[in-house]
Amino acid sequence: MKKSDLLKETIEHIDIKSFDSTPIVDSMRKMSFTSREIARATDIFIRMLADRKCTNMLTLAGSTGAGGCMQVYVDMVKHKMIDVIVATGASIIDMDFFEALGFKHYRGSQEVPDTKLRELYIDRIYDTYIDEEELQHCDNTIMKVAGALEPRPYSSREFIRALGEYLMKHSVKKDSLVQAAYEHNVPIFCPAFSDSSAGFGLVKHQWENPERHVSIDSVKDFRELTMIKMEAEISGLFMVGGGAPKNFAQDTVVCAEILGKEVPMHKYAIQITVADVRDGACSSSTLKEASSWGKVDTVYEQMVYAEATSVLPLIVSYAFHEGSWKKREFKNWSKLF
Repeated sequence: MKKSDLLKETIEHIDIKSFDSTPIVDSMRKMSFTSREIARATDIFIRMLADRKCTNMLTLAGSTGAGGCMQVYVDMVKHKMIDVIVATGASIIDMDFFEALGFKHYRGSQEVPDTKLRELYIDRIYDTYIDEEELQHCDNTIMKVAGALEPRPYSSREFIRALGEYLMKHSVKKDSLVQAAYEHNVPIFCPAFSDSSAGFGLVKHQWENPERHVSIDSVKDFRELTMIKMEAEISGLFMVGGGAPKNFAQDTVVCAEILGKEVPMHKYAIQITVADVRDGACSSSTLKEASSWGKVDTVYEQMVYAEATSVLPLIVSYAFHEGSWKKREFKNWSKLF
């Protein structure tokens, strides 16, 4: 078995503009279980888009970007559906920036022995493969970008914006999330930025520049995201998975209160997750539970218990063809800083 035998079929990202899910979702509205949850989540998302004062935050955790949904997120940015992104470092760097450099994710299998994959320098995400040598090229590109910046602490938003500027000149794949967000002034926050390929590149940068180097200030991230919530007031959450991005975005309401400014809870909230609530984990906490913390209102909230790659395209395709996004304007929150 050769490396080339395993890395030959690339993941193709779904295009929500190429089909209209309206009849499917409308039919689901009259059904039960997850189907009805999907329909109600879609209706809430349409409300978020129709509410022109609302700032919509997309939170990303998990591997949907590598699994074929990255173009969905790009289209959400380009079509004014999303104004702020809060994500894991892996979603932004290992899955998006990585492909912007010209690399690919590959269709794989969970049946190939992982010891063999390690021997071939192939990383596995369930049934998706990544070439580790290419990923290390991504690490080194992060180091290169950091080396060109003024040595000081940066929020992840600032550093990711620098990556967007880099891609404007050097990207191979032009339709990346980092570049689209840069072009449309949509800020991207990664509260655990170093837990990704970015971390390796930044560690190498600091190792080679021990006295003067770039660092990531996660507290600055929290302050900046809270500033957006305080300025926007009305906000909606579209959450894919849970993790740090989910809680980071929700906590802005509480943080604003700590800073002495009362802002309304997130008015709209959708979460797509497969997490179970029984263990009390934050990632699986329901949106109703978040209301007890003063984070999310309970009038327009919907949990969708499903694997995101199977339902996300339906919701966003419906919203694209429904067209409320056409009346929205870019919020340009990056310009706040």
